[in-house]
Amino acid sequence: MARRAISIDEQIDRQEAVVLAMKKKIDDMKVKYDAEIEKMAKLVEKKKSISRQEIIKLLDTTTRTDDEIKAFLKGEDLDEEDE
Repeated sequence: MARRAISIDEQIDRQEAVVLAMKKKIDDMKVKYDAEIEKMAKLVEKKKSISRQEIIKLLDTTTRTDDEIKAFLKGEDLDEEDE
């Protein structure tokens, strides 16, 4: 069986169809990617919120003074101030 030669125009048309199909797949994946990024950002924010709530609970129950807590958060060494 002899193969029929495909004209250059037909080859271009076929390749355009392939490129358009790939572009659609890429666009669909971009939408899914963006949705997953948003989901991750919401989870990270939720984690931060939970952490803040835990810190507030600890602040309510600590025996440390406000000044001691502030100094600690600033990274200051309280022993150096007493000298």
